[in-house]
Formats: sequence, C-alpha cells, structure tokens
Amino acid sequence: MRLNAILLSCLPFLIPGLPAQEKPKNGGSGVSPIELKKALEGIAQSSASDRHKLHDTVVRAFGMKNLAQGRAPAKIEQTTVVWAILDAQPATVMGEDGALIGDMIPLGDDGLQVLAREMPNFSDIRYRVESGGMPRMAGIAHVEHYEYTADSLPKADVPKGRLEKFEWKASKVFPDTVREVTVYLPANHKSGEETCVMIWQDGTRHADPNGSMRVPVVFDNLIHQKAMPRTVGIFIDPGRKPQQKPGDKAANRGFEYDSLGDAYVRFLLEEIIPEVEKRHGAKFRPTPASWAIGGGSSGGICAFTAAWERPDKFGKVLSWVGSFVNLRGGHAYPSLIRITERKPVRVYLLDGENDLDNPFGNWPLANKQMAAALKYMHYDYRMDWNQCFHGSKGMAPVLPEALRWLWRDVR
Repeated sequence: MRLNAILLSCLPFLIPGLPAQEKPKNGGSGVSPIELKKALEGIAQSSASDRHKLHDTVVRAFGMKNLAQGRAPAKIEQTTVVWAILDAQPATVMGEDGALIGDMIPLGDDGLQVLAREMPNFSDIRYRVESGGMPRMAGIAHVEHYEYTADSLPKADVPKGRLEKFEWKASKVFPDTVREVTVYLPANHKSGEETCVMIWQDGTRHADPNGSMRVPVVFDNLIHQKAMPRTVGIFIDPGRKPQQKPGDKAANRGFEYDSLGDAYVRFLLEEIIPEVEKRHGAKFRPTPASWAIGGGSSGGICAFTAAWERPDKFGKVLSWVGSFVNLRGGHAYPSLIRITERKPVRVYLLDGENDLDNPFGNWPLANKQMAAALKYMHYDYRMDWNQCFHGSKGMAPVLPEALRWLWRDVR
C-alpha cells in the first residue's frame, strides 16, 4: 500500500514557538501530529519518493538544527505524541521508569528517526531518547485532551459578533507599556446600545475564534440562545515594554496580574473601558451584576483582585488555574476572605489535579483553600475540578457551562 500522496502534500511544517501542548491542531498550513502518525503507519509499504517527502516534512516540522543537536521536543495533538531525532545509530524512546515507549523508525540515510504513539490521556510523560545505550535527549510531554461541546463550535444559523482591535500605549497607571486590545461586539451591535461587559486578561489568545478558548464563538452561541445577556467582551493583553516585539513575552505581566491592590482595576476603569466606550459607542449597564472579569493563571488572580477591590463595579469573576500562591502575595486571599465582610461578588473557579506545584506554592491546594474560604463566608461561588494541567485546556470545553452559571440571572 502506497503512502497517501495527498496526505504528504499537506505536511509542510508545524508551527514553532508555542509549548507543545498548546499548539493549534492544524495551524493554517501546518501538519498535525495525528496526520504525521497516519503517514508513518503506511511507511513500510511506501515508495522511495514518498519516504523522501515524509523525511523532508519531518525535518521542516522539527527543524534540522534542533534535530542534529537533540533539542527537538515531542509534538502533541490530543493523545498522539511524536518524537524525532537525527542520529546514526538506532534510537529508542524510553519512559522515566526505564520502560520502552517504542523503537524509532528510520526515514533516511542521514539518520533521521521518528516515533509516533498514542499515550494515555492526562499523563505527564517524562521521556528520554537513547541511541547506542546513551541518552541523547530528554523532556516532558503533557498529554491532555478534552472534547468541545456544540456551544464552542460555530453554527451557520447563529449571528456572528465582530472583533475590533486597537493598541494602547498611553497608560498612566502602567507607564512605559504598550498592549493590544481586542473588542468583541455582539451581532448587530449599535452605538449607544446598553449591554453587559466582560473583561479578559491575556486577551489576544482568548479572542481568537480558532484558539483554545474560542470565547467569541461561545459568546455568539450563548447570546443567541439567550443563555447570557448581550455582552461586549474586552480582551486585554498584558503590557509589553516599547522595545519588545508583539510576539515577545509581556515583560509587565507578572507585575500587573499578580500584584494585590487596585492598580489594575484603576487601569481598567480609568483608561481601557472609557476608550472602548469612546471608540465603539459602548454603553454598559451600571449594575455590578452586569460586569464580569475573567482570566487564567495569573490572569485569574488578577480578575479576582479587580472584583475584590471594586465590587461596586465587577460583580462576577471567572478564574481557572488561578495563581492564588505566593508570587506577589496572592496566597493571603483565603485568610483575607475569611476575615473580611462578604462582598457582593459571584466567583467561578476551576482547577485540576495536575496543576503546578513549585516553590511558590501548590496551585490545586491554593484553589481548594479559596473555595473553602468562599464557602465559609457564604459567597455565591462554584468550584469545578478536573484533571487539567496548568493552562487553558481544562477550561476551554467547559467555558459555555461556566458562563451559563455566571450569567444565570441576568438577561
């Protein structure tokens, strides 16, 4: 059986840069690990020409320099993991416990070898690649896959909101920063229409209709179903320094998100929200029940801090894998909640048993302590728990249900 030539024609390269577990399934022109696994399954009966095409595809996917230096980490899609290396001797992939994961398949005379395997979901695979009895490369593969519900998928009969972008570099609260802001306007939005509003930290990634969270798609569907009110979404990136490029890690993120106090919420109320109102003729309902704020990791504690400081403005919080640990004092919140008069804030929390545990704290424990404190003080709260690692994968498929709960009494 010949290797499917059509499949090979679709295998130019994978998208570099993102952590393996956060890669899009098929980023535009890139090949997915699942497609690569299918190609490898037919390699034994393939022609020399097809093997050569597959060889070149793998080189482009992992990078020749990375392969030669043993610096090409595993690539992951759903529960499929793919390893590759360039070595003259036969190579194997081994688990941390010494168990054989698999023998690598040679693809050419230059020593290129590849292995693709289905691995258990929610597994933290610590692996090493060996050749000639010596380790050549090691790493960790987080296998984490969830299926989306229909509410995270676009529907032809559902009116689509639109996305508008602007750059903000005139901040007085966080001077010497620049950031992208994306605004979601619900379908048929008109200037002066009174709506609810929801702020999102790490905005660009969550505003992507094809990204992990797919917030605009979920908004479209839930607004159409009247499961949430007509809501303007404001997706704000953390501040970069002016000398940084747009794709660089934002230098000001930790300071803005993890710090306690009212700086970030003042930034929202004094700068970003007025700018959105001015640009788009937005008019937001005046009640705190109509204002929500959400984020993950440091963006999650940032969302909680904004509502904690200004419950007269933000009445709803969505936080997943929230960093309620000692990065900048956030570990104090469970104690503060217990000794402070209850604030009129509704809080949704999500975390998972595979979240972080490091010198700053234990994320699952910190979120359980937050939930216990909220329960003790009779807050309107919900804590969902799954097997997620640190990131947005665990939140993405349950986002529609979380938003239904958060907005359940506002129409």
